[in-house]
Amino acid sequence: MIIADTGFWLALANRADRHHQAALQAMAGVHEGLITTWPVLTETCHLLLSRLGVPAQLAFLRGVRNGACGVFQIGDGNLPRIEELMEHYADLPMDLADASLVVLAEEIGSGRILSTDQRDFHTYRWKNRRPFRNLLLT
Repeated sequence: MIIADTGFWLALANRADRHHQAALQAMAGVHEGLITTWPVLTETCHLLLSRLGVPAQLAFLRGVRNGACGVFQIGDGNLPRIEELMEHYADLPMDLADASLVVLAEEIGSGRILSTDQRDFHTYRWKNRRPFRNLLLT
């Protein structure tokens, strides 16, 4: 499974995004499933709505419903780790969506990600020491 971050979804949806072509190429080269989290879905819907309108938001949700990606369920048991991560990376700062993706990487045992956020995902470590491998901006 490859983790998908908000920036990837936004770039994929928006032809004017500077990462749009890279997102299309990455999507064409993906031969396994994508996975994300509910905080990323929420953030993506909010930004799609504000930048591209209702049709873009609904198209994104339909894609998820039709299997564009799996959605990892953040449970109560993940909250202490999310809080720990947000405190550790407070200088960036780390938001809930990013923290949820670090937890997801720890759960699936892989830090392969599609993200336009080069700075943060270059800094973050899953399992406290393992770097992410950004397949979008390589």
